[in-house]
Amino acid sequence: MAGLGYTIFDTSVGRCAIAWGAAGIAAVQLPEARELETRRRLLRHHPDAREWRPPVDVQYAIDGIVTLLRGRAVDLSHVVLDTEGISEFECRVYRAICKIPRGETRTYAEIATDLRMSGAVNAVSQAATRNPFAVLVPCHRALVAAGQVSGFAGRGGIVTKSRLLSIEGALSGRPANLFDALLSLAPPRPQP
Repeated sequence: MAGLGYTIFDTSVGRCAIAWGAAGIAAVQLPEARELETRRRLLRHHPDAREWRPPVDVQYAIDGIVTLLRGRAVDLSHVVLDTEGISEFECRVYRAICKIPRGETRTYAEIATDLRMSGAVNAVSQAATRNPFAVLVPCHRALVAAGQVSGFAGRGGIVTKSRLLSIEGALSGRPANLFDALLSLAPPRPQP
């Protein structure tokens, strides 16, 4: 296969997108309000990608993402990510974030300390914001401060981050807040 392929797939949170190439998964895009917007966002970052049927290894990653977004645990640590063009520092941040267990969170400061770079909290935050591998690199588990759900790129921002953490059970044991109320009132996403 030459070049990048992509496909759109259904999940419990809406229609997501994934792009891949010979070096591995290049991107995972969480759903936008409409499938067309999800596709546009993915293609903005990977304009040469063509819509193809996913090969077996990519289908395995898709099935795992679908399972995770249904609230069940699955180990996707062996999914190969294409990190070409991503700095070594960001790769280190992503590896550290991948070590955060499902249902738990860490602050950017804790991640920076784990990397032995305690002064790099802002750089860790920026790396998490630029994460092209949503869910596979679970940046939603990285928080500004313990218990403070904020700072999430993509459509839905804090609500999306809260929803992902709620699916994983990471929000239990803390007082409910406005975003929890919004999540409970939000109707299921229509499927195009």
